[in-house]
Amino acid sequence: MKWCHDNNRLYREFKFPNFSAAFAFMTEVAFAAEKHQHHPNWNNCYNFVSISLNTHDAGNIVTEKDWNLAKDIDLIYEKYT
Repeated sequence: MKWCHDNNRLYREFKFPNFSAAFAFMTEVAFAAEKHQHHPNWNNCYNFVSISLNTHDAGNIVTEKDWNLAKDIDLIYEKYT
């Protein structure tokens, strides 16, 4: 599944072989989010991570900030697949 753009958000689910890999991914995404000064809404359950992005200070819509972070998240995920 690639990023889905609906309801004023970007959304994607990620699957990993185990919890450790999912947590490592989330850690890398956290550093990327800090670099972008843009933070995801996310959920983790064992080896699944779901991420939702929109820009709160732009009225909770999808902006270029979201797409840029999504690209970096995709690059991080590629290391785990």
